[in-house]
Amino acid sequence: MTELLTTASAAQAAADPRTFGVGARVSVAVMSDDYADIIVGALSGLDASGLSVDTGDVSTHITGGEDDLLRWVTDLAATIAETGRHASITLHLSRGCPGEVVCELPGGAGPRTVDAPQGRKTGRYAAAEWSLYPLQDAVAPNGDPDHMRDIYTAIDLAHANGTFREGGHYVTRLEGDLGTILATCFAGWTMVGRTVQHVTSHLVVSVNSPSHADVTL
Repeated sequence: MTELLTTASAAQAAADPRTFGVGARVSVAVMSDDYADIIVGALSGLDASGLSVDTGDVSTHITGGEDDLLRWVTDLAATIAETGRHASITLHLSRGCPGEVVCELPGGAGPRTVDAPQGRKTGRYAAAEWSLYPLQDAVAPNGDPDHMRDIYTAIDLAHANGTFREGGHYVTRLEGDLGTILATCFAGWTMVGRTVQHVTSHLVVSVNSPSHADVTL
């Protein structure tokens, strides 16, 4: 019985995204005098089910499952976009968690393998610059990591869903529906995470920019 309980506890730990350090940090900048009201109002109206959310004076830290994270971030970004104000949203995703705050991975755990979360379209145009960083090239139980292979696979996804525009120094430029751009970033992050334990991704999104005035979806 003790062995069964131990096995069940290990399985539960392995299924808990927080055990693997899965989370995000988000910062929003609104080009408006009432930016504080807009940002606080947007944050206060979000559904945080399944998530832990901690807002500070620089960013908001969110932990939880990949699907819930994408839902929350998409809701936040869409709420900001719907104000019509020019804004930028900076997103940092991380999993695997070696660093200043180290999580306790389940014994014998390799990379966390999950399906890429499915996003939703928002009807709002956005432009973004995206970077993806696999931070380990050691052999994994479910495949041999190859960080450039994994990055190119994620970029292929952006080509497939129509958000890819061009490569640039240190970033890939994405354009299109705000929700699809966010889903692209999350999908690449989780796809790489199947063979590389520690993966981070960085996305800066611009919405309602004056330079987008003539752009339609």
